[in-house]
Amino acid sequence: MPNKTIYVSDADLPVYQRAQELTGGNLSAAIAKALRRLVEVEEGRLEGFEEISVRVGVGATKVQRFQGVLLVEWSRVTGGVEERFRVFRTRSGRFAVHVARPKGFVHTAGKAGELTGWRKHFASEQQWGETAASAVLEVFETAEELQAALPAELAELVGAFATTEPEVEDLDI
Repeated sequence: MPNKTIYVSDADLPVYQRAQELTGGNLSAAIAKALRRLVEVEEGRLEGFEEISVRVGVGATKVQRFQGVLLVEWSRVTGGVEERFRVFRTRSGRFAVHVARPKGFVHTAGKAGELTGWRKHFASEQQWGETAASAVLEVFETAEELQAALPAELAELVGAFATTEPEVEDLDI
């Protein structure tokens, strides 16, 4: 196995020491992992992809990350529920759909079904509450699978972009 010497400045030494602690004392493995990630991200960037981070789950607290290109952003409100769709082509050639639903308000009417709501008096029969924000990231292998899973209006919008590959054109200007 080849030997490589890495010179570390005094200012960077705490970072190297912390990396070694986090990897169980194997600094070579930590450096190799960081370099693999750097190469992957930079090669993707050169191919026209950007790093995408999305929040998922109830409360949208978990972060998922991938490289991709945004194809379409689209929003709708159905049944009082707002949804925001973002459709991406991933670096691996798949399609990712991020659907986010913001925190919602749930309100039920009074005893006779009349809406007394915010701008009128509150009756003892009223109920209300909030739902947590939520989001999901779904991945599809093909454009056909993607379009079958989307609302019709969004599928139509995505259709023109789903087959176009990202291109990088270096301009000497």
